[in-house]
Order: sequence, then structure tokens, then C-alpha cells
Amino acid sequence: MAVEALLPLLASGETVSGVELAARAGLTRAAIWKQIETLRALGLPVASGSAGYKVPWPLQLLDAARIRAALSVDHVAALGGLEVHWQLDSTSSELQRRIAAAADLGMVFAETQSAGRGRRGRTWLSPPGLNIYLSCLKRFDAGFAALSGLSLAIGVMVLRALEQLGIAGAGLKWPNDVLATEGKLAGVLVELSGEYQGPCAAVIGVGLNVRLTPQLREQAGQPVCDLATLAGGTPPDRNRVAAALVGALIDGLRAFERDGFEAFAADYARYDLLRGQPLTVSGGQGEFEGIGDGVDSRGALLVRLPDGERRKVDSADVSVRRA
Repeated sequence: MAVEALLPLLASGETVSGVELAARAGLTRAAIWKQIETLRALGLPVASGSAGYKVPWPLQLLDAARIRAALSVDHVAALGGLEVHWQLDSTSSELQRRIAAAADLGMVFAETQSAGRGRRGRTWLSPPGLNIYLSCLKRFDAGFAALSGLSLAIGVMVLRALEQLGIAGAGLKWPNDVLATEGKLAGVLVELSGEYQGPCAAVIGVGLNVRLTPQLREQAGQPVCDLATLAGGTPPDRNRVAAALVGALIDGLRAFERDGFEAFAADYARYDLLRGQPLTVSGGQGEFEGIGDGVDSRGALLVRLPDGERRKVDSADVSVRRA
């Protein structure tokens, strides 16, 4: 039995004895112990005691049929495909490998990733059964220049999905981090390929924290937050979260293809966590300070300098200076 087949046996959140697991799996207790260790190495907190093994909360495993069932008829018709994998190196890498043949608005999920990627080559931690790791392929007839502001728009789509789920308390840090008071809630990675004048394709990766363990919070190396915290302890079912993201991406990407970032500017302003905040902006041209002043029509960050000059920032690491 592969390790992924063991996870459903633990998903109830109740204690299950090693004897019962071995009998249900048709394995020795020693083999069960090895697979429990594999789950722990992947980041799943499996407790053990004299009574058996237990995960701290019930787990909702991703299921393509359940995700589809939660979508509208229009969303199902628009899908270019919906796959749920147990483990990939990363969902975006999987789509990149198949980009020539993959259908427009194809969606790929994974329970866990061995090499999840964030912006600027950062690692995205990806334990099984806890969070959402999703990538989507969107093809555009226009070229790269017409996609200005796409990463900001994706952040808006994520927050629209959360609002649909009744989750409040999050906002956007330019260019595409989804933050709550406690820290980072989700990240977006957009990778483009094709022609500058068109056509081109975007592989859009979204990592969303649904449930974080204390160990994951420590390993993250930065303040982080999850939907469980924002929902008062019990997050929405992961398949509902997945379906909300799929629907928001379908609607949002079709709107972006038609109207560009203009279709998202008002919502971005509503979610903008940097507007009016003292900022330190660092990039290839050095470092400067100013006050966040929103974004322009292309999605560039606007910063008001001390002398009143308004400077545009297209690409940089931005940090909010403590008052």
C-alpha cells in the first residue's frame, strides 16, 4: 500500500490503533510505522501513543468529483480539465511540462508537493491534507505587454473566493501576497511563456494555507496565517475552498482577458494593505522610503516620496517600515 492510501484511514481525526491500521491495509505493524514516519516527514503531524495513531483534526482529502460537484454549470463547461494528484514536484512544474498540449483553463491540484515554488525561487512548504496547492493554465491571444497587472488581479481573485466562503480579515500586499494580521495567508506565482506580441500562456500557481501546524509556522521563516485562524478555529472543507478558487479563477481570468487590470482596480484598492503605509522599497536601483499611494492602471506600485514626488515601482521587494 502506498503512503497516500494510509491517509484516509487517519482522516477522521480519531485514534486508530496500529493493529487496526495494519489489518485494514494488509501490512505489518512495522510497515505501518514506516509509512507514518513518511507522513510526518512530509509535514503531517501524526501523534502516536499506547492507543495508536492520530492526526489533530479531521482531514478533508481533495477529490476531483467533489470539487466539480461544487462548481456551477458554467464553470464546469469552461474548465479545460481538473486533476487531483497525490504528490507532484509542483503543480506549476507539472503544467509547464505539458503546456503545449494542456487545455485552456486546465486546473491541477496536489495533496503535497516535493518542490513547491514561491516568488524569487523561494520554497513553498506543502504538507499533505492541510492546505491548497493549485495551478491553472490560461492562454491569451495578446502578448506579454497586455498582461500587466495579472499577478495583482490573481490576488483579487483569491480574496473574492475567500469572501464567497465567508472568510474576512485578509488583504493584499503588492504585488501578490495575500496577508492577514497574523501573517502570510497565500502566495501567487505567475510564469509566462510564448511570444511578446502574442499568443502567450500563463501558468498561475496559488498556495493557500488552510491549516498550519506549529512546526510549519516555525519552518516558514516569516509570520504566517491560515483559514482556520480567520474562521475561528474550523476552516471550510478543503474541497469547498478548492471549488471557490476554481470558480473565481475562471470568472476572473475571463474578465482579465476581456478588460485587463481595469476590471480589478476597484477591488484591489479595497484590499490594498500598503496604501497610506510607510514603505521601504528595495530593488536593483537601491533603496528608498515613502508612503504607499496605491497602484496605477498597469498595476505598478505608486510611492509618494517625502518631497511629494510620486514614483512608480514595477518590480522590487517591498517592506512596510515599522512606525
